Amino acid sequence: MTDWLELDRRYLMPTYHRLPIAITQAKGNYLYDTEGKSYLDLFTGLAVNILGHSHPTLLKALHEQGDRFLHLSNKFLNPPAIRLAQRLSDHSIQGQVFFVNSGAEATEAAVKLVHKWSKKQEDGKNGFVVMKKSFHGRTLGAVRLTRQPGVYQDFPQPEFPVYEVEPNRIEELRQVCAQEKPAALLAEPILGSGGVQPLDPAYLQEMARLCREQGMLLIMDEIQTGVGRTGTLFAYQQAGLEPDLILFAKGVGGGLPLGGIIAGDRLKDLFRPGDHGTTFAPSPLSAALGNAVLDVLFDQGQLEQGRENAQYLWKQLEELQNRFPAVIGEIRGRGMMIGIDTMLTPEQAAQLQLDLLQDGVLIDITQQTILRLLPPLTLAPEETARFMQKLQSRLQPILT
Repeated sequence: MTDWLELDRRYLMPTYHRLPIAITQAKGNYLYDTEGKSYLDLFTGLAVNILGHSHPTLLKALHEQGDRFLHLSNKFLNPPAIRLAQRLSDHSIQGQVFFVNSGAEATEAAVKLVHKWSKKQEDGKNGFVVMKKSFHGRTLGAVRLTRQPGVYQDFPQPEFPVYEVEPNRIEELRQVCAQEKPAALLAEPILGSGGVQPLDPAYLQEMARLCREQGMLLIMDEIQTGVGRTGTLFAYQQAGLEPDLILFAKGVGGGLPLGGIIAGDRLKDLFRPGDHGTTFAPSPLSAALGNAVLDVLFDQGQLEQGRENAQYLWKQLEELQNRFPAVIGEIRGRGMMIGIDTMLTPEQAAQLQLDLLQDGVLIDITQQTILRLLPPLTLAPEETARFMQKLQSRLQPILT
């Protein structure tokens, strides 16, 4: 058998910690390795495969668009992209879309757009307020906004100011906005790699109020929370907000690279030809899959079904928490974006991930001891039951 792990170490740069499996196939909510073993996927490519793998509607769109064309210069009209932009706009803030290939690129586009807007205002406002432990990408502009030392390290950074605040502390947010005169407030409605920490609705609403009162921009980073993961197309919608700019990526492309920004009234029409661009986005193939994702969510009822599946999962997790209060702490998140705070050491949490891998279940660990679950909306109750049985069996020996 080919030693894929050894070949990986030899030929690929070691920028990721790999799990010791090589995947050869994926279908439904399962991955399959080179030995034919199946794994229940509660990882979903870090929130990408919102509908599981090889969904028939997505495969149909893949084949149909593949028969037409795969790439098209932005010098031409791109019908799949135009239709997707219209639908994303209609289901959010009635704005204009700029497509990119990834979440980090969406952040980069936002930085440029906000800079262009702030220069036009001529009121001295500049820079961004961001949350501690937030994550907005790894390119240099995005790293400037990401608030995790292990990510930004000592890489060179652009000079625009960034003001860091503790999530959910309203008075601190008010003070920084009053003293520093930022141009924009940027936040993930639920901090993903920062520990799956939701922002309180009251905090989000205060952000919106401050932006209206002080003439700042409200930006929601929905790269991980969006496309139905939390029960609505975008998580901000559950707080009754009207952001000026939305960042999206991950799940929108149905497994292919796609992301973008949606600009509302204050920002749309601001980019002019030559201000920004990208060769590959929007890929007609990715855009076709994006439309298929929305077809499944809205026309086939998967968004509503996903909410029901998530409710069942949350109920089972809460029962597990009651059985293992010495190990399971707070359970945070919304919908199919869940963080389980544990009393484990980082070593125990890493071992639990490997143990569950051995049991045929894939989960993520963030902030060293938090179990991060990013299941597909298609997770069935019997699959939830399988996961709970495996997790319980691995937690039991920790208490003895």
